[in-house]
Amino acid sequence: MTTSTAATRWRAGPRGATAVTGALLLAALVTWVVTAERMRGMDAGPGTDLGGLGWFLGVWVTMMAAMMLPSAVPMVTVVHRVSAERPGGTAGPETATTAFVAGYLAAWTAYGLVAYGVFRAVVALDPAFLAWDRQGPLVAGAAVAAAGLYQLTPLKRACLRRCRTPLHWVMHRWRPGASGA
Repeated sequence: MTTSTAATRWRAGPRGATAVTGALLLAALVTWVVTAERMRGMDAGPGTDLGGLGWFLGVWVTMMAAMMLPSAVPMVTVVHRVSAERPGGTAGPETATTAFVAGYLAAWTAYGLVAYGVFRAVVALDPAFLAWDRQGPLVAGAAVAAAGLYQLTPLKRACLRRCRTPLHWVMHRWRPGASGA
């Protein structure tokens, strides 16, 4: 076994997975602290303004990282291990893991930007029926009910079949290097 092969196996083994898990959980802890500090005083209730784009984006990204990084740990460790163990990648497992986490955060950031744009468009229309002292609570309740009903749909089941286990990615979607991540 060559030195580089031994180093790759060490990075891919239990110690590598533990290091990746520890780094993600530490990042989540730090982002929770930042989120708690940034959100202090933001308890105005329904109708709280999202602030400017810069403010929203900073809060959204830290809050999203705080909540989503712990749930991404299983997939991130799989990306790290598979990238180290399968031949063909020009980049090491650290590069592939970093690219995967960056892509994950970028996808959620893009979602937040779309949601911000929709919010700003609705605010610009200024529909009176959304006022909290009018039909606002009914609209909010309907949105929660629709989200709950979505949980029971075939579309939701189809999506979960694809993403419930990292094994699907390893078997069908894995490509070497950062581009695969």
